[in-house]
Amino acid sequence: MFLSDFIYFPLKRSERQINLNEMINFFYYPFALKALIVGGLVSICAALLGSILVLKRHSLIGHSLADIGFASTSLAVSLGLTSPLIVSMPVVVACSFFIMYLSQNKKIHGDIVIGIFSTSSLAIGVLIASLSQGLGRDVYTYMFGSILVMDDFDVAVSVLLSLIVLGLFFIFYNRLFLVTSDEVFAKSYGININFYHFLISSLTALTIVVGMRMMGTLLISSLVIFPSITAKRVARSFKSLMILSSVVSFVCFTVGLLVSFQFNIPTGASIVLANLLAFMMFCLI
Repeated sequence: MFLSDFIYFPLKRSERQINLNEMINFFYYPFALKALIVGGLVSICAALLGSILVLKRHSLIGHSLADIGFASTSLAVSLGLTSPLIVSMPVVVACSFFIMYLSQNKKIHGDIVIGIFSTSSLAIGVLIASLSQGLGRDVYTYMFGSILVMDDFDVAVSVLLSLIVLGLFFIFYNRLFLVTSDEVFAKSYGININFYHFLISSLTALTIVVGMRMMGTLLISSLVIFPSITAKRVARSFKSLMILSSVVSFVCFTVGLLVSFQFNIPTGASIVLANLLAFMMFCLI
């Protein structure tokens, strides 16, 4: 779903040129302001959590949770629910706990668990969609994302969940740092390692659920991975990695949003390409 589905542009895509005034006026649209608020919060949450997941080499858990979100969304749409977030939220969080529990099992490697959940969830989602109404417009928008279909309820829930994620992250920042940097020392310090592993997975699950509406289940994991590995190229401390990845994520989101408006291309893909460009630029530094 492109912006042109809802807004008339007098110029064809090939004829559109970069216009600074148009980009500034873009944020006068109510849907654009909603997208900036929700997307900005989600991008920062994803960058903070992604930094931890990248350092612990669990970054692909975001992709697995996104596929689980697609399956739960397909189920919600097939049941005719107006807000699939009601179904997706508990399902994705519960599955994140299960993935983390199995990953800590010495007999099963974490990447195997993530692969099993990812492919299985995607298959279940496609099966549910095909048995109900096929890949209709609602399911399609959740697969590829659309900032235009976010209603006031989605915005309110997204902002609330994002603030909860940010609040918990900063409350437990010091302990998360210890768990991420040196689990042995953290354990000797009396920190419950398993609790913080499950906390990280649950916060990641909430971020994925919030971002699905905007980025789509196929692209939301890029917000977890790209800003962190980009900032990691130049960051020299855990704190600088957190700050830089958040800045990179927010800037890339804003640039991708503006480019998608200016050239009438999918928003999620524009944001991912902006992150890719930033990564390539940082690789040259």
